[in-house]
Amino acid sequence: MCELLVGLPAVSVLGVVSRQNEPLRVHVERVESVAGCPACGVVAHVKDRRLVELVDLPSFGRPTRLIWHKRRYRCPEPSCPHGSWTEQDPLIAPRRLRLSDRAGRWITEQVGRCGRSVAEVAKELGCDWHTVNDALLAYGEALVDDDPTRFGVVEALGLDEVLFVREGEYRRQCFSTQIVDVGVGQLLDVVPGRSGAAPTAWLTAQGEEWLSHVSYATLDLSGPYRSVFNKTVPKATQVADPFHVVKLANLKLDECRRRVQNELFGHRGRKHDPLYRARLLLTKADERLSDDGREKLMGLLNAGDPHGEVFATWRAKELVRGLYDHDDAKLALSFVQRLGNDLQDPDLPEEARSLGRTLLRWQHQIAAWHEAHVSNGPTEATNNLIKRVKRVAFGFRSFRNYRIRALLYAGKPNWSLLATITPR
Repeated sequence: MCELLVGLPAVSVLGVVSRQNEPLRVHVERVESVAGCPACGVVAHVKDRRLVELVDLPSFGRPTRLIWHKRRYRCPEPSCPHGSWTEQDPLIAPRRLRLSDRAGRWITEQVGRCGRSVAEVAKELGCDWHTVNDALLAYGEALVDDDPTRFGVVEALGLDEVLFVREGEYRRQCFSTQIVDVGVGQLLDVVPGRSGAAPTAWLTAQGEEWLSHVSYATLDLSGPYRSVFNKTVPKATQVADPFHVVKLANLKLDECRRRVQNELFGHRGRKHDPLYRARLLLTKADERLSDDGREKLMGLLNAGDPHGEVFATWRAKELVRGLYDHDDAKLALSFVQRLGNDLQDPDLPEEARSLGRTLLRWQHQIAAWHEAHVSNGPTEATNNLIKRVKRVAFGFRSFRNYRIRALLYAGKPNWSLLATITPR
């Protein structure tokens, strides 16, 4: 009955030690079997026993330790060079880890799948933070990196960056790049930096056959990521994310408003300044403005925008939004080209001309959305999951820890393999 409750195969329970305010200690040993020398095969003799304390799963709400009485064998053959050795059983405990095998697999699911913090799990087990984290890395890397079927054919690929850590005296920002299967919303991998070098190396390592299935590549008007796609999947259709296109138009509008504000009043916006009062109405969609809201907006622009620069940029923003009112790719391309050229008028403010130049540089990627209808939305959703892991962990400093935690939570590993993997 004791062996059934302990739940370990081929183990005999020698005793249980229970002391107040201490973990419950269960003493076990393997059911003895004939052991032969690994070198010569002669039946070995038991030399002595060594007590190894392992962190185990909680028992009835109490932290538990598994005390394994490990036999140490010696070869009785005088001429054998092997000498002595200690028994090993991966079903009880993996090598180089200070916990039982079942505790390591439980930790991986609790932290990786359920999104719990390492510190919280370590407190429940009554052990050190590093003990839990080492097990998480050993089992997590085996589950994520040793499974060739974790992700298959990818038809739509997305790239985006997330702030990894601020380090150093001046809080230098270090980013990471997420490689995402946009079709199913699965995180494929995380690479350091937000330049094109690391994503290019990762995609190249997948092989030509895998890359040949990528039909669409989504991005957020990032030059380095466009270069990655040009090098690795040149035949894929690149699609500019609609959200980021409209966001750019709103950004240029806000830059124009702040510049005009400073030129007219010599200071940043204050609560009684007309342009500052109009800042939210300017970013609101035109069709969502009520009659009173539109009248208020026009009145504020007449009062704070004497040369009509902010109004012209606002109209340009609304025209950019109008790109996505239909699904005709040819019409969209013609519309983007005409709008980009019209915005180069020297009478328009610099912000509107800058917006027009960006539209012309990305005209084919912008128009491609009308045919592909894929976006960077799943990539942004994956980034949100990674940020949740960062909040739970109160930030990361080790990229290895960051990558494994992100892949376990957002990479959709095959959790049914957790019971069969061999920890690294």
